[in-house]
Amino acid sequence: MDRGSAAPLDGVGVVSLATNLPGPAAAARLTDLGADVVKVEPPQGDGLQAAAPGWYRELADGQEVVRLDLREAAGREALEERLATADVLLTAMRPAALDRLGLRKSVARHRLVHVEIVGFDGERAEEAGHDLTYQAAHGTLLPPAMPTVPVADLLGGERAALVAVAGLRLRERSGAAVHQPVVLDRVARDAAASVRHGLTGPGDALGGAIPAYGVYPTSDGYVAVGAVEPHFAARLGDALGRTRAELTARFATAEGKHWQKLGNELDIPIIAVGPTVADDTLEEVR
Repeated sequence: MDRGSAAPLDGVGVVSLATNLPGPAAAARLTDLGADVVKVEPPQGDGLQAAAPGWYRELADGQEVVRLDLREAAGREALEERLATADVLLTAMRPAALDRLGLRKSVARHRLVHVEIVGFDGERAEEAGHDLTYQAAHGTLLPPAMPTVPVADLLGGERAALVAVAGLRLRERSGAAVHQPVVLDRVARDAAASVRHGLTGPGDALGGAIPAYGVYPTSDGYVAVGAVEPHFAARLGDALGRTRAELTARFATAEGKHWQKLGNELDIPIIAVGPTVADDTLEEVR
């Protein structure tokens, strides 16, 4: 990020206890903004490192990574030393675990901005959840296919970074510790607004009802066609057809790269999607 001599969060110290995905995504964004981030992991490390080592490295880039056993007095003391000079504490654990570690007292003691990522709040605060179940609850999961993007986790990470910055501003005004919760179930609901309002669900305007906005088989895979605006739709209609049947028949006659090249020439959003095993996967599920 090139913002002259100082990044927006230059001099801001962040301690992150959050593993897996939403927390590391937030920490990475805060690092991008210039914060000094210490990533504190349990002795066994972050589960993301084992599942997706390349992504783990991307998200932890530019951070100091330490491993502490917070169940032991020495580990807890080492963490407290870090918190004494920090501005933001980022956590992603159930409230009961936070209380067992005494972290709420540390937040108050050091006047920290505490960004607390949780799955649920209120009566459901201790309930287990993950991105898949949040999506399932709010309509962005279409069984039996698995989602290809962890929407709630990634949007939750972005929201956590945003409220961290907002929390710093609030602390400036009050001089006291600030609590900024991020509830992933709410994040998933916000992400599902397009489904809830009848825009992108199956058969909705952007869910298959408009022929000019859809996915079509080609001779070697598929193409994604995004000609939703009138000028794009008109060009698509003049060149390839206007009905779903016309477009299906035409796209099947050539490879995806041919249609993508044509889209570039005619200024129509068309992107080739390579061969897929989706049909075979569905057969296995059945």
